[in-house]
Amino acid sequence: MHSSSKDQLLQNLVATSGSMINPVSPFPGVTIESVPESSKQDVALAVAKARKAQTAWANTEVSNRVKILDRFHKLLIENQDELLTTIQAETGKSRFHAADEILGLAMITAHYAKIGKRALAPKRRAGALPIFTKTYVLSQPKGVIGIISPWNYPLVLSICDALPAILAGNTVVVRPDSQTPWSAIRGLNLLRQAGLPEDVITIVTGDGNTTGTALIDEVDYVCFTGSTKTGKIVAAQAGARLIGASLELGGKNPMIVCADANLDTFLEVAIRGCFTSAGQLCVSIERMYIHDSIYEKFLAAFVARVKELMLGAQLGWGYDVGSLATDALANRVTEAISTAVAQGAKVETGGKLRTDIGPNVYEPTVLTGVTKDMKISTEEVFGPCVYVQPFSSTEEAIALANDSIYGLSASVITSNARNGRQIAEQLRSGSVNINEGFAAAYGSVAAPMGGMGQSGLGRRHGIEGLLRFTQPQTIARQRWISIGPKFGFDEEQWTKLLGKSLLILKRLRIR
Repeated sequence: MHSSSKDQLLQNLVATSGSMINPVSPFPGVTIESVPESSKQDVALAVAKARKAQTAWANTEVSNRVKILDRFHKLLIENQDELLTTIQAETGKSRFHAADEILGLAMITAHYAKIGKRALAPKRRAGALPIFTKTYVLSQPKGVIGIISPWNYPLVLSICDALPAILAGNTVVVRPDSQTPWSAIRGLNLLRQAGLPEDVITIVTGDGNTTGTALIDEVDYVCFTGSTKTGKIVAAQAGARLIGASLELGGKNPMIVCADANLDTFLEVAIRGCFTSAGQLCVSIERMYIHDSIYEKFLAAFVARVKELMLGAQLGWGYDVGSLATDALANRVTEAISTAVAQGAKVETGGKLRTDIGPNVYEPTVLTGVTKDMKISTEEVFGPCVYVQPFSSTEEAIALANDSIYGLSASVITSNARNGRQIAEQLRSGSVNINEGFAAAYGSVAAPMGGMGQSGLGRRHGIEGLLRFTQPQTIARQRWISIGPKFGFDEEQWTKLLGKSLLILKRLRIR
């Protein structure tokens, strides 16, 4: 990378420690440029810059903020080839799966550009005394937002929360994962190209224990995407400061395949739902329950289709499933599956690390014979692995799906729309997809996305994902008649009059 272009890319980064981060690509022969590492002092400096910029940004007309989002949307599409290469190099995913990030982020950008002005406009509310009290609610920005983003979807998860945050008048400090800094840096640089003022978004780098912790100590609200274990630490730290937090955490996402399911639909959805990004996404299907009347047929067809998937570990198109992101992740997936097999699970296909393709390429794996006492039945693998088991009744399937501490995403495959909806409404999950793995709900960016149980707090996407970055401020103006006693009434008489007035207003449906 030319030094001048690198300097331009790093214009949003605050890093003066002198140390460097050296990410390692999971692809053989692909190198990733080092990036300066931030210190705790850099975090404090970045937040100070953001605070200084926030007042002017909050006073910027919402319509002008929307124009920046519109330009960013265009730049995303125009620069997608370069972004795809960066995402692939850092994460190891196939190019088609990397494209999900760009297309998803473009959809989110367009949605908030569309609803921003209306959603943030002052809202009239009924006053204390009809006619005499004029009340409205403003959506005030929270201030400086901290975003701690993960390695698995480094572009979209670094920016999808930042967009509604800045739209609402906040400034943002983003701390991307050290494995995948360039995806975030390149994406955020496009926002600057779109006209975002200096310091409205700044970047800090470094490990979670250093810069992540320091960031939570400085900001007014924090967004975290990652494991449930770390999410609890983030929530406790935020709670100690009485600041809000939205957390998208782990999942053990189920798929229910009903007796009337279409085989072709099931195969297409199951492959996509289980093995997108080699299973390294929070909404990936890891548990599959198939009705016993179709179990043998559907399992055999699924295993056969999984065996056809082409693996790869190089830049560009031409394969179905890519690599795990790091050696540590490959070791964790290997251990999880080996432990399950040692406990009695059966490998129907997969179960091997394919170092002949790439150092961290793991075969898409289908397990059967998993029992409740096995770790893999309840703990998130976060890799290309799903276990399959039969069920005999809808009630049993719902109970199996809900038997988890998590509740992020779920899937129901059925040819009966009413049946699908009835099952979906009984699942303890923040999102339920009918005849899709995860993309239908996740791609519905006008609707909220988040988890129940230990899968998180708060929601991204939709108006909920915008208003979490605001503080409602009620302003009420009393006019003509004050609320206290008037017209010669004493306090007792005034109180009785108000009581009778409330009864009349209720009958008239005014209050």
